[in-house]
Amino acid sequence: MSKKLTLRLDKDVIERAKAYAADRDTSVSRLVESYFDELTEEKGATKGGPAAKSFGPFTSRLARRTPTSDVDETDYHDYLRKKHK
Repeated sequence: MSKKLTLRLDKDVIERAKAYAADRDTSVSRLVESYFDELTEEKGATKGGPAAKSFGPFTSRLARRTPTSDVDETDYHDYLRKKHK
């Protein structure tokens, strides 16, 4: 069942969304519906609990690109002890 939803957005955002939707042969309404559906999807989450995906796609990509440190934890603690003596 579909229901009407009114959103207030910046004029430029609306124009870009319309162009984006037209390029993909869909509507802005379908784009928004897909986005909200993905955002609120609860794969494996308990009922009433947080959604399984707590971050958006951009943030998730950033998290995957976070470099890992090759520094040994013991060396780091020694460094901090010397620094704060």
